[in-house]
Amino acid sequence: MPSEFLSGVAVSPGRASGPVVRVAEPLGEPAATPAPADPAAEAARIVPAAGAVAARLEKQAETASGEAATILITTAAMAADPALASQAEQLVKTQGLPAARAVYQAAEGFAEALAAAGGYMAERVRDVRDVRDRLIAELLGIAPPGVPELASPSVLVARDLAPADTAGLDPAKVLALVTEEGGPTSHTAILARALGIPAVVAVRGLLALDAQALAVDGDAGTVEVADPSAPVVAATVAQVAEWNGTGATSDGHRVKVYGNVGSPADAQAAADAGAEGVGLFRTEFCYLNASDEPSVAEQRAAYTAVLSPFRGKPVIVRTLDAGADKPLAFLSPEAEPNPALGVRGLRVAFDRPEVLDRQLEAIAGAATDSGADVSVMAPMVATVEEAAWFAERVRAAGIARAGVMIEIPAAALSAREILGVVDFVSVGTNDLAQYTFAADRQLGAVAKLNDPWQPGLLRLLKLIGDAAKATGKPAGVCGEAAADPRLALVLAGLGLTSLSMNAPAVRTVGASLAATTLAECEALAEAALATSDPAAARAAARP
Repeated sequence: MPSEFLSGVAVSPGRASGPVVRVAEPLGEPAATPAPADPAAEAARIVPAAGAVAARLEKQAETASGEAATILITTAAMAADPALASQAEQLVKTQGLPAARAVYQAAEGFAEALAAAGGYMAERVRDVRDVRDRLIAELLGIAPPGVPELASPSVLVARDLAPADTAGLDPAKVLALVTEEGGPTSHTAILARALGIPAVVAVRGLLALDAQALAVDGDAGTVEVADPSAPVVAATVAQVAEWNGTGATSDGHRVKVYGNVGSPADAQAAADAGAEGVGLFRTEFCYLNASDEPSVAEQRAAYTAVLSPFRGKPVIVRTLDAGADKPLAFLSPEAEPNPALGVRGLRVAFDRPEVLDRQLEAIAGAATDSGADVSVMAPMVATVEEAAWFAERVRAAGIARAGVMIEIPAAALSAREILGVVDFVSVGTNDLAQYTFAADRQLGAVAKLNDPWQPGLLRLLKLIGDAAKATGKPAGVCGEAAADPRLALVLAGLGLTSLSMNAPAVRTVGASLAATTLAECEALAEAALATSDPAAARAAARP
C-alpha cells in the first residue's frame, strides 16, 4: 500500500490542494494487422492526418504566448515533418502495415535515436511520442490522449505530460501539477514555472496512490493525500516585482541576466523578455536535419537570424554539441558502448578540426552581419589542455573571446587553471549534475539526484565561483538551475557572475536579484552549502 505522503522534485513553487483529475495514459501499440487491402490508399492517409494534427496545434498556438506558443508551434512543425510521414508511408507500402502501426514504428525509430543522444536531444523524445499519439488517434478516429476538459479547479496527476499539453494548461483551472516521471529540466517544469502553477515531478508511486484529493507543495516537493471534502486551496502566485532590465543585486553588484536560445524564435522571445544578452546559443538546430555538413554560408545566415535581436549586446555561442551520442550523418560516428561518455562535443573536433574551423568562420561572419557582441564556448571540456586548444582556434578565427562549458566534474575541479587559458567559463548545471551523480537526467527513477539544489552540486559551483573571483574572469550558469529565482540568489552568493535561462524566467530572476543584497545572497549560499540534502538546502535558502 503506497504511503499517503510522497516526495519528488520541486520544479515550480507554490502550495495548493483540491480534487484530483488524472490524465489518460498514452495510447498503446496499434495492431500490426490486418494488412491493408490497398497499401497505396492506406499510405495516402498519413499526410492528411499529419496536416490535421499540425493545424490544431497551430490554432492552439494562436491563443498562447511566449514559451507556450513557441512549444505549440514547434510541436506542430514536428507533426508536419515530411521525414516522419515519408518513413511511415514506406512501412505501409513495403511491409503491409496499417497506417497507425506504421506511424508508431517510424516515430519510435526517431525517439530511440534521440534517446541515445542524451542531454538536450533526449528531452525531445517526449515531444516525438506526443506527436506519434496524436497522429495515431487521428488515423484511428479516436480522441487523442492528453489533458481532459476541467469542469472546476483541480490538481492534475499524470505519468508525464507532453510539452504541448502543458503549454495548453489554464492556470485558472489547474491548481497544481504532479507527475510520476519527468525531471527538473523538462519542458513540463519550465512551463509550469512560466504559468505560475505549483508542480512536483518524479513522484515515485504517484499513480498507485488512491486519492480523490491531494495537497501539493511545489516548494518542498511533497504530495499528500487530502480530505476531498475540504475547501479547495488555490495557489497564491507571487507577483513579479518591477525589474529595470539590469541584472544586479539591490546594492548594485552585477549579475547579468541572459537568455538561453536555440532558434530565431527563442532569440526573439528572450529579447522580448528583457534578457541583457544570450548566455547560451545552441547551434545544433543548424545541423539536425542535414545529411551533409551545412556550408559556411548556410551556417552564417542561420546564425545571423538568431543573433540579430541582440545587436550591440553580448551573445555566447556554443559550438556544435554533437558526436557519437548525437549522431549526425556527415560526422560518420563509430558505434560506442557508452556514447554519453564517448566522443561528443569538443572531442569530435580533435579528429575533425576542419568542422570546428568552418563553424567558427561562420560564427565570425554572423557576428559581423548581426552586430552582436559575440563570444564562443566549447561543450564537453575536461582538461586545461583541451580548453587551451579550443581558445587558440577561436582566436585564430578572429573571435576575441573564447570560453568553455563546465559540465564535467574534472573541469569544475580545475576551474582556476582553465580560467588561466580562456576568457570565461559557463556552467551547464544539467549535465554537471548528471555526471556528478552518475544519474541520467532523462530517467525519472533517478531524477532526485539531478535536483539542482543537491549540496554536492552546490559545492562544485562554489569552487567555480571562487575561481572566478581569484582570476577576475566571468563564470556564468546556463543550466536550468539559473531559472529558479531563489536558487539564483544562492548562485550569486557563490560567486557566479551571470545567469542564463529560458525566456519565461528572465524577469522573475532579474526581480529576485534586485530585491536582495549581495551579503544576503552570500548568507543564503553559506546556509545551503551547510546542509546535506536538497530539501534542507531549499529550506535553508528561504530569504
